[in-house]
Amino acid sequence: MKRRTFLTASATGLAGLAGCLGNSDDAGSGGAGSTGDPTATTTAQTELSGTLNVATYSALVDAPSSSPGAWLKKEFEKEYPKATLQWQTPENEVNYFIQRKAQGVGIDADVYVGLNVDQLITIDDKLGGKQLFTPIADSLSNYGHVKEGLTFDPKNRAVPYDTGYVSLVYDETKVDGPGTFDALTKPKFEGTLLTENAQQAATGRAFLLWTIHQMGEDNYLDYWKRLSNNDVQILGSWDAAYTAFSNGERPIVVSYSTDQVYAHRDGANLKKHQIGFLNGQGYANPEGMAKFADTDNSKLADAFLDFMLSKKAQSKIPTLNVSFPATDWAEPGAEFEKYAKAPEKPVTYSYDQLKGNVEGWVDEWARQIASK
Repeated sequence: MKRRTFLTASATGLAGLAGCLGNSDDAGSGGAGSTGDPTATTTAQTELSGTLNVATYSALVDAPSSSPGAWLKKEFEKEYPKATLQWQTPENEVNYFIQRKAQGVGIDADVYVGLNVDQLITIDDKLGGKQLFTPIADSLSNYGHVKEGLTFDPKNRAVPYDTGYVSLVYDETKVDGPGTFDALTKPKFEGTLLTENAQQAATGRAFLLWTIHQMGEDNYLDYWKRLSNNDVQILGSWDAAYTAFSNGERPIVVSYSTDQVYAHRDGANLKKHQIGFLNGQGYANPEGMAKFADTDNSKLADAFLDFMLSKKAQSKIPTLNVSFPATDWAEPGAEFEKYAKAPEKPVTYSYDQLKGNVEGWVDEWARQIASK
């Protein structure tokens, strides 16, 4: 359940994400070069060879509870028997590659998995005209199955492969669901909320952006002062906040609306894992993948990106990464559809809305709220 990511799309495009799965008649896996001609697909799979270096965040590969990394490697190599998928998990994630590109040092990976809109803005701000990723979306045969409301890169570099909704998770044996943003500031909920630092954690930043979306740029700091006066606790990471919640230190935590999928698998009491959508909303965080501009393994990289959008992969990723699929032909199964909750009113910010604003919002929040 450890995520990153961030944005885009209209609320209309995101609405009903959980209810529109499996609506395609195409049952094929749809790897790279898939055109409906099985001979063409087989030829591409037979001829493509070499080692594909795919960089990502560590939880995608080695999360202790579940992660899709091992399954993706096995299935991709099964479809492309002459290829080898090699995962990389640099400590600083995509920032490692931003620094290398800025310094003019070579990039030792072909694909990056786990991009959010926030990171794209950082890339463009820090690298200017230097191209870290290359536009790729429209050349992928399976890209047409990506839900339009999830696309978040106006330059078509990052292709969505899943999405999550940041929400509240609460223990209803100890506290009622807040229901609204305003309720969280009332005496009834004093000392109940755990959240994450927006400078350090994707969930914390998403929750901050969610409050800005709700309260407005001119009023969000006043709202956070009310939260502070009501004894909100801000921790450095999602791991720290969720561990504190699990240990019973506080009954409400900012997390993901797929929490009950994990809880059900662990046999936990679901009353202690209720999903709270404030004002009927959840903050949408699509995750994307992209091809490095300097790759010398371009065709194999394209094959992997298309494989990630295939019906087979899109149906499996939700059960392993515990996040909503990005395509209209995914079939994640009964367990996921029962326990993964989607908000009635998804909200988010686009690339254009965040560029030039997000760092200022976060910095001002850090000065006035987090540092107190």
